[in-house]
Amino acid sequence: MKLLVYGAGVVGTQFAVRMHEAGHDVSLLARGERLAALRRHGVRLAEGESPVVRQVPVPVVETPAGDYDLITVFVRAHQVAAILEPLATLHGDVLFLLNWAAGAAPLAAALGRDRVLLGFATGGGTMAGDVVRYRAPSLLTRAYPVPIGEPDGRATPRLDRIARAFRTAGFPARLEPRINARLRTHAAFAVPLGQAAHAAGGPAALAADPAAVRDMLHHMRRNLAALPAPPVPRAFDALRTLPDGLLVPVLRRFLRGTTAAHSGLADSSLTATAEYEVLAEQLRAR
Repeated sequence: MKLLVYGAGVVGTQFAVRMHEAGHDVSLLARGERLAALRRHGVRLAEGESPVVRQVPVPVVETPAGDYDLITVFVRAHQVAAILEPLATLHGDVLFLLNWAAGAAPLAAALGRDRVLLGFATGGGTMAGDVVRYRAPSLLTRAYPVPIGEPDGRATPRLDRIARAFRTAGFPARLEPRINARLRTHAAFAVPLGQAAHAAGGPAALAADPAAVRDMLHHMRRNLAALPAPPVPRAFDALRTLPDGLLVPVLRRFLRGTTAAHSGLADSSLTATAEYEVLAEQLRAR
């Protein structure tokens, strides 16, 4: 597979490495300081807090050109509008693996309906200088493979080929016929979670404030109740039905754990804040 990975953040970098090491023809697109760091040292990876840093020579590009079998997009929701025009000049299917609750229509309007695929990358980690510190696999992450789907829910040969290639590279993927509902459900949960963690000063600080966790839970419930279709996966129904006395301790335990610590919840940058604002607006519009 000739593959362009659009976005060299934590998850995009991990994905590019796995596909490169699986033998695919990978180009990792980066800009600015990230591009300069990758050209100096290549991709640098470490698991969690391990002192062992691995260097991988993934090809890096600043300005892609030509035909690709697949373009995978790993950017934040508020950055999508700015990259649609450059994507329109390239050839190949485009799989958006990101937080997104606006559906396929604005993407298809720029790229063409037949080129757009939707999904969500479930990996995580942090960026420490130019080293990607990725989250070690756990029972929780294994239980939620990467959902990918056609916007209209069809099962197509191209989707099956992509999922098989991802799995072979160690990037677990499953076909999701209700991908739009899946992305909206995730946004309904992630926006209150991210905004509450940022307001508190990080997931551990949020866990220390039971009242703030309870307030976050109530925001999640309002979002989930307003969805136009049942949540996907249905496990999110538990957030609407189980009592506060049970859910608040569970959420606090999650916020104190390594999964939350090595995720975007610890990112208090303006970029992270802007993404949650865009996702919240997308939810309101839907």
